[in-house]
Amino acid sequence: MNTLLLLEQALNGLQFGLMLFLLAAGLTLVFGIMDMINLAHGSLYMIGAYLVATITAASGSYWTGLGVGIAGTAVVGVLLETSLLRHFYRRDHLSQVLGTFALLLMANEAVRMVWGSQPLSLNPPDALAGPVELLPGFHYSAYRLFIIGVGLAAALGLYLLVTRTRLGMQVRAGASNRDMALAMGVPVGKLFTGVFALGAALCALAGGLLGPLLAVQVGMGESILILAFVVIVIGGIGSMRGAFLGALLVGVVDTAGRALLPPLVTWLFGAEAASGAAAALASMLIYLLMAVVLFYRPQGLFPANG
Repeated sequence: MNTLLLLEQALNGLQFGLMLFLLAAGLTLVFGIMDMINLAHGSLYMIGAYLVATITAASGSYWTGLGVGIAGTAVVGVLLETSLLRHFYRRDHLSQVLGTFALLLMANEAVRMVWGSQPLSLNPPDALAGPVELLPGFHYSAYRLFIIGVGLAAALGLYLLVTRTRLGMQVRAGASNRDMALAMGVPVGKLFTGVFALGAALCALAGGLLGPLLAVQVGMGESILILAFVVIVIGGIGSMRGAFLGALLVGVVDTAGRALLPPLVTWLFGAEAASGAAAALASMLIYLLMAVVLFYRPQGLFPANG
């Protein structure tokens, strides 16, 4: 495999990892501040993608669809948090898992009733539809480069928000000791709602950006939600730095495995063995990675407050 192909796979892994970070960051914020396991997080990713695709089709502008879709999903997140999810904050984790899993199933059926069972198409903006020459003889998708840029900007924005603002100080205080933060006058209820709205907006951003690359369809949030949980377990539950580095690690390992394992297995065992074994091994890589990390560092690479 030549150098340019390796570079392409590295960029693909970076792009996928940054999108995983947008999802994992929301999960990390919600768990770190609210101590809540939210399986409905993937539903917000799905709803965001559907809103972006619908508004883009109606307005003819991808940018309008992306902006309105993010805002609309944030509103959905606020309504969901204030009406249902806040009742789970003081419940045990099993109750949270069961309750939010029920919401995930209901969200799938609600989307199916509104939009139907057929996938929606979402095309990237015309200005980003073609390739860009990064090196002599090496062309890469302009849209994927745009996704990388947005992902890096979002990560930087979250870092500055959490570490350099008063709101971020309150978020960190709430994550460390919610009762003490409440006693010190932190508006915990509003903080929880704002954090959930931010997590929902990040989900919609990821859904809107990945929509042109993946199918916008019912249940799309479930598989990527599993990957987001793998990211926060590897990085360290409740750690924003862990979510970022864990997402990049998972994105690169997953992408590289799917690109490199098939030719490797073919070379070692022949084409017949590679047809089934390579795909299975590639899909197992990130879970093997998680097992190895947890064996040596049970709290993850960067535990909470890291």
